[in-house]
Amino acid sequence: MKRNDPATTTAESATDSAMIRLDGVGVTYPDGTLALHPLDLTFRQGEFTVLLGLSGAGKSTLLRTLNQLVVPSSGTISSDELGVIHGSARVRAHRRHTAMIFQQHQLLLRKSALTNVLTGRLAAHSAWRTLLPMPADDVTLAYQCLQRVGLADKTFVRADNLSGGQMQRVGIARALAQQPRVILADEPVASLDPNTSMQVLEQLSRISREDGITTIVSLHQLELARRFAQRVIGLAGGRVVFDGPPSALDSATLDQIYNSGKQDGHQPDTETPSVHQSGSGDHEEPMRAAV
Repeated sequence: MKRNDPATTTAESATDSAMIRLDGVGVTYPDGTLALHPLDLTFRQGEFTVLLGLSGAGKSTLLRTLNQLVVPSSGTISSDELGVIHGSARVRAHRRHTAMIFQQHQLLLRKSALTNVLTGRLAAHSAWRTLLPMPADDVTLAYQCLQRVGLADKTFVRADNLSGGQMQRVGIARALAQQPRVILADEPVASLDPNTSMQVLEQLSRISREDGITTIVSLHQLELARRFAQRVIGLAGGRVVFDGPPSALDSATLDQIYNSGKQDGHQPDTETPSVHQSGSGDHEEPMRAAV
């Protein structure tokens, strides 16, 4: 399949309407660490955005803030569907359509690939419904998601018998099963070899294009950002130092992204990501009957 040049298709694949907007959003951790300086950002439907920067630049904090896994210390987060996202009901509604992909994939290692993908359907059901076998439609959807990432032949294979790249692709399939409007991927290829990294990002970017999903991926590898991003947001020291197409990344900009954060003594992101909507071991037994 011929690949479109992401740098030239932003206008074609993203609408003019804002899907998520951050106004003056900043994060200060309880120990006083300023993780994100107040920033204003807009993410549009269907856009494939890469957050680029060194470890500790604020990429993970920004991703977790977008899903309210980290509560902003200042500012507001809005979506086109919900308006300003505040209060438990709106936060739950926002998370229901916002899927997370983590660096360490967060799979149930002793469960099949299919069972892991089915965890992406938990947020679609009430708490009592998750005590019962998953509906047949959900099982069919989960299998279709595995097909889309090329893992149909691994449907009933336990996660601990999969390679690292296959595990991450199960993570992508789990995110798809959530039927998200937004996918947030936190360093999804950091622990993979270069060839596998390319394959995983190719699948993620293809699915983003095909389904019109707003996808925000944190990376520290410049070459991957240049290849896959429609838009790059460069972070250093908790500040946005660049926001534009990858073609506009020049040497001066790269110096800001990769060197300015070292100079201001910014502390790294150290919070362990929480998993609210997928991959929770609390729900593995009810799903066993379904698969």
